[in-house]
Amino acid sequence: WADGLGAQTFVGTSGRVFPKAMKASPLLRAWLKRLEDQGVRFRWRARWTGWAGGAVTFDDGDEIAADAVVLALGGASWPKLGSDGGWTALRAARGVALRPFQPANVGFAAAWSPGFADRFAGTPLKNIALTFGERTVRGEIMLTRRGLEGGAIYALSGLLRDAIAAKGQAELVIDLRPDLNAGQAVSKLGRASPKDSLSNRLRKALNLGPAAIALVHETGAADIKAVTVRLNAAEGLERAISSAGGVAWEAIGEDYQLKALPGVYAVGEMLDWE
Repeated sequence: WADGLGAQTFVGTSGRVFPKAMKASPLLRAWLKRLEDQGVRFRWRARWTGWAGGAVTFDDGDEIAADAVVLALGGASWPKLGSDGGWTALRAARGVALRPFQPANVGFAAAWSPGFADRFAGTPLKNIALTFGERTVRGEIMLTRRGLEGGAIYALSGLLRDAIAAKGQAELVIDLRPDLNAGQAVSKLGRASPKDSLSNRLRKALNLGPAAIALVHETGAADIKAVTVRLNAAEGLERAISSAGGVAWEAIGEDYQLKALPGVYAVGEMLDWE
């Protein structure tokens, strides 16, 4: 589909798909042109306000009767850009079951020491593995002044968020060298000079960078394959990439039609996709 719009893609290490141009605007422009060529009519700067009888109403006073209405109104993440979940009041008033919005694909706060945060905020940790509970994800993360962000932690964000809500914290285990088993890591360290400091042994024997070595010291970890970081809060909806919650699954049929509103469909991040 993207190739047909002249926007070739590639699959990143996280398994996500990206445009080779590393920006979405050329794909969006080509997609809009194709739709216009197919007879789609766009009306900009008009806000949907509900229904009048069987017609859809807008804040400019217009009413449009339609055989089917597909709502793709987004979730509630980054509300300053317009995705504020304001449509939920209109849905609830029509008897559609909803779930509270929650941050998803989001960073987490950790209680870094000031020195660690000052020096390493904005530094990535690459080719690592994160484990929480029974799930392990490989990829990379970013150390931030507030805690951790990045693709690998986003993949665990729902589990981590729910654990923090239930227990007040979540212990994330980081394997800084997932391509080595424990025996190989111990063997490599054992061949390092005992006269070297721990930091130099980690750097020389295991090829760890300054940020990874500092994280070992920051957490007091005794094992580079099990560095435990205690997370104490998820970032809020205003900083989340996406949101969980919204229209409950039991409120829609297999074709995404709202059971309470025949002929009206809901798609995308409006749905409680988690």
